[in-house]
Amino acid sequence: MSDLATDNPTQILPPTPKQIAYARRIAVERGAVLPWEIQQDRREMSRWIDAQLNDPVAEGDRRPSSKQVAFAERIARIKRSAVPDECFRDRGLMSRWITSNKP
Repeated sequence: MSDLATDNPTQILPPTPKQIAYARRIAVERGAVLPWEIQQDRREMSRWIDAQLNDPVAEGDRRPSSKQVAFAERIARIKRSAVPDECFRDRGLMSRWITSNKP
C-alpha cells in the first residue's frame, strides 16, 4: 500500500487546518490578501506562506502596541513630560524611549 500524495504528484491536496490558520494570521498581520485559489492547494499555500515570510517589505506594522503606548503615556504623566511624536510611528523607538524614561 502506498501514500496517495506520492502516487500522483499532480494530485491536489487541501491545506491542513493549521496551515490555513497560520496563513490567515500572516495575512492579517501583514495586511496581505490570501487568494481563494491558494487556499485550495497545500503546495500553493506553502509557497504563499514562504513568500510572505521572506518578503522584507511586508514585515507588518511597525507601530507600537496599545500596551506600549499606554505604558509610555503613564511614564510621561509621572515625569510630567510628553512622548515624542516619532515614537508613535515605530515600536523600536517607543521601546527605547520607555527604557530610557522608566521611573
